[in-house]
Amino acid sequence: MFNGRTALNLDAKGRLTVPTRYRESLNSACGGRVVLTQHPYDACLVMYPFPEWREIARQVAAQSDAHAQVRALKRRFLGQAVEMDMDGNGRLLVPPELRDVVGLEKRAMLVGLLHRFEIWAEDTWNELEQQNLDQEAMPESVQALSF
Repeated sequence: MFNGRTALNLDAKGRLTVPTRYRESLNSACGGRVVLTQHPYDACLVMYPFPEWREIARQVAAQSDAHAQVRALKRRFLGQAVEMDMDGNGRLLVPPELRDVVGLEKRAMLVGLLHRFEIWAEDTWNELEQQNLDQEAMPESVQALSF
């Protein structure tokens, strides 16, 4: 559904404009209703179409609270989630709390990962891109893929 990456600017109010090429898919998948939250592991935000969010949130919420790491994951991923609608111009207001937690200021990178997006501070994304992928550290199932 969503793929590719796009450099974006946040406006003075903290809004980012979803590229035109994704708007139709988002509108048909969820009427432009999305959920934005902190990625559970990486220093970025994740944006899900609302139906995708409901499924992943249900799976996370179903995990037992008996383990401290699960509780922390729930607070980070579920507790910071914000439902929002794209406006008529395809803009989304990124709440200041979420911008602060990942250092998102003026420049961002929107990365489509088929069923969701990641939103990175551009500097953080560029640093990540400079790191080498260690093929040996990949799970065997990934190493077996032919690219």
